[in-house]
Amino acid sequence: MLHINNLTYRLGPRLLFDGASAGLPDRARVGFVGRNGAGKTTLFRIIAGELDPENGDISIPKQARLGRVEQEAPGGPGSLIDFVLAADIERHDLLAEAETAKDPNRIAEIQMRLVDIEAHAAPARAASILSGLGFDHEAQQRALSEFSGGWRMRVALAAVLFSAPDVLLLDEPTNYLDLEGSLWLIDYLAHYPATIIVISHDRDMLDEVADHILHLDQGKLTLWRGNYTSFEKQRREQQAVQLKHLKKQEEQRKHLQSFVDRFRASATKATQAQSRLKMLARMEPVSAMVDSQVLPFNFPSPEKPLSPPIVAMEGASTGYDGRVILSKLDLFISNDDRIGLLGSNGNGKSTFAKLVAGRLEKMSGAVKRSGKLKVGFFAQHQIEDLDPEGTAYSHVAELMRDSTQAKIRGRCAQIGFPNVKADTRVTELSGGEKARLLMGLATFNGPHLLIMDEPTNHLDIDSRSALIEAINEYEGAIILVSHDRYLLEACADRLWLVADGTVKTFDGDMADYRKYVLETASGGSNGRAGGASGNAGAGKTSNADKRREKALARANAIPLGKRIENAEGRMAKFTDLLARIDEMLARPASFAKDPGKAAQLAQQRADCERALAQAEEEWLTLTAGDAEAAQ
Repeated sequence: MLHINNLTYRLGPRLLFDGASAGLPDRARVGFVGRNGAGKTTLFRIIAGELDPENGDISIPKQARLGRVEQEAPGGPGSLIDFVLAADIERHDLLAEAETAKDPNRIAEIQMRLVDIEAHAAPARAASILSGLGFDHEAQQRALSEFSGGWRMRVALAAVLFSAPDVLLLDEPTNYLDLEGSLWLIDYLAHYPATIIVISHDRDMLDEVADHILHLDQGKLTLWRGNYTSFEKQRREQQAVQLKHLKKQEEQRKHLQSFVDRFRASATKATQAQSRLKMLARMEPVSAMVDSQVLPFNFPSPEKPLSPPIVAMEGASTGYDGRVILSKLDLFISNDDRIGLLGSNGNGKSTFAKLVAGRLEKMSGAVKRSGKLKVGFFAQHQIEDLDPEGTAYSHVAELMRDSTQAKIRGRCAQIGFPNVKADTRVTELSGGEKARLLMGLATFNGPHLLIMDEPTNHLDIDSRSALIEAINEYEGAIILVSHDRYLLEACADRLWLVADGTVKTFDGDMADYRKYVLETASGGSNGRAGGASGNAGAGKTSNADKRREKALARANAIPLGKRIENAEGRMAKFTDLLARIDEMLARPASFAKDPGKAAQLAQQRADCERALAQAEEEWLTLTAGDAEAAQ
């Protein structure tokens, strides 16, 4: 399907691709991995034709449609659902033409093509995709301009998925999603019936979606069969083999060189010594496959642990401007808890985190914190609060006013900014480096409780592994909010679900939560959200589930009505078209000059009859379903 042929590309002085080649099979689901800054997004831009390579080319079948999410968030007064529907350009253009077309033949062609591409099902499919990405029916009818940039990027992703391109390019698609949206997207892509290339540092996505891994390393591309776990295993095995060959070659070199050094001056052994010199010269060096090291994260543990619980809530509520967001909070946090905070965006996860941290006051009930409690707080939006003209050194120096320069630089090195890196301006740091600096500042004084909101954004896979190691070594309590399921599975011992205006224990693991999310998205419910024990709601349908079911029924009712209306419209148009064709066929004199036209009209009439029968059958099915729903 897609071939990368001897690609060479430079970005300034950096050689990103050095004669790189790879061939992707048709309908392959490819995870594209490599260190941050290696050139992954650049390759997408070359594939899309936005950049011209120095050498080489990209070959894609001429008829293949390419789809990718643009970097800028869409906007405008149009509704979300209309924006997504417009992404199917062929359907959009055919519907527009159908409103003005007068030629019977063209009308028939348009209607036949609309039937072929299942245009009637498009609104329901678009609504389903938007729903999976977090937009309920009401939100789908609102204007794009009413949403923030992150939410509009979700709409852009929905539009690309709806257009169903033959080659789908996705660059970190989960960056703008919460965990629930990520779980839905992973499930959706795992069944996508065309070629996918996805840049992602989400191991969960790479394991569940990818059947091939494309690895970019030192300007070269290597395609590996299997998911990311399989890739890691194969790569480690290849590294072991290459290191073994390297060791064997080094021993052989030493042996040959020893012979040459010993007998070069000997008259009887000079010829043999020269022969071994030639062998050394011809010996191709074995290059060892060695991964570059990732700097570790270092989160200082609290000097003295506090007696549990460090935070306790009894009937607490909180919110903003007199409006209650969360209530009936009966929870406690121990001094070594590892809590994963679940729940869709907008349900109050950030509100709860601020309440725990003491950044938001309770409105009722009781919230008790240990008197000496120190809380570290990391959130991605805080990156904007870093001084853009400052450096790691200047930010650390603010927290170590009475320390020597040597001690400040030593602390900079501990958080991942050694030597001259400590003097690099924030504006010149990568997203991952900014996140690393912010984490270092948030954990600077060894907090008893660390709250981390989406800490893996901008981190590559190896850096995420280093983060997991640091979190597990940290001896204080931690609350994690993340769309990275792998991180939550590796670090969280307890799961709390923020939903229905409160926070409760989720009785299950991340596999159970994935099942819960996907069942909820498809209209089901398994009652996993319980009370303090997690079992109080088992087997019952909660008010939230009832609301979801009613919302889903409303969402489905509108597409059904539109489908019935669409079918009726097609029936009327095909009936009218048949009448026009019959009228022309009734005038045989008009075919005297062109006898073939009669045969052509007869064929068109047969096609119209088939299309009319199909529309009538669809209308009968839809109206029967509508009648059942009304009973």
